[in-house]
Amino acid sequence: MIYCDGLVKIYKTDEIEVVALQGLNIAVEAGEMMAIIGNSGSGKSTLLNILGGLDRPSAGQVKVGEWDLLKISDDQLVEYKRRTVGFIWQNNARNLLPYLTALENVEMPMMLGGKIDRAYARQLLEWVGLTERINNKLYQLSGGEQQRVAIAISLANRPSLLLADEPTGSVDTQTMDMIMNIFRRLNKELGVTIVIVTHDLSLASKVDRVVAIRDGMTSTEFIKRNPNLILDGGDEPADRKKSIQDVHEEYVVLDRAGRLQIPKAYLQALQITNKASMEFDGDKIMIRAPKSLEG
Repeated sequence: MIYCDGLVKIYKTDEIEVVALQGLNIAVEAGEMMAIIGNSGSGKSTLLNILGGLDRPSAGQVKVGEWDLLKISDDQLVEYKRRTVGFIWQNNARNLLPYLTALENVEMPMMLGGKIDRAYARQLLEWVGLTERINNKLYQLSGGEQQRVAIAISLANRPSLLLADEPTGSVDTQTMDMIMNIFRRLNKELGVTIVIVTHDLSLASKVDRVVAIRDGMTSTEFIKRNPNLILDGGDEPADRKKSIQDVHEEYVVLDRAGRLQIPKAYLQALQITNKASMEFDGDKIMIRAPKSLEG
């Protein structure tokens, strides 16, 4: 569903040039539900904006389904955003029109696409647990209810890819569990591919695969040890306390040239800065500080 190879994004002004993505590689299978994590400035939001058609890549390859987002025309980009991808923002104000009801908000993107399907709009609000609130306006809904309306809006035009930028950043733990359960149900029943960008590791631990981005490149991946383990925060409260390391196996990601990012904690522990010694004994690769820097 998503394929990025050597993806580069450079922001330029008259006085400064910032390389937000420095040759990022990532692949996401159709029907997958995964998370992208990273510190502020790592490039995760830049990646999401490119996948959402909100920003143009500078170089490399980035494909979503049949669309080549590096070569796509402006008219095609409008079609892509209307038909292929749905977007959920952390800030509800970017998802909702305050003077419309929940139902009318969901119908708005349908209207822009040229066809309103009221029955489907009602069904979406039912799926997110808002059957009794479809005629309520923004000020009559809680923050969690507004975010659930936003999820329904993102699915209004039946996209095959759903992008969520910190979707639980402004809600409490109970509402976060509810939203993640909704995502899981939509992923399973509709087959929609879901990519969640977050800094919340407790949320990331609730998906099968997590990709960590650092300095504009993929650094590590976390893959769930037990694919049948469901962390929904509902029936098993103890699972809610599990960290991403408890649930997932961590892997270092190599690019096509064989480059990898070693976690900073490891480098600091070994006092490795700009050079490292590497040995291969036929069974494993050992990386250590250069001998001239040891003890």
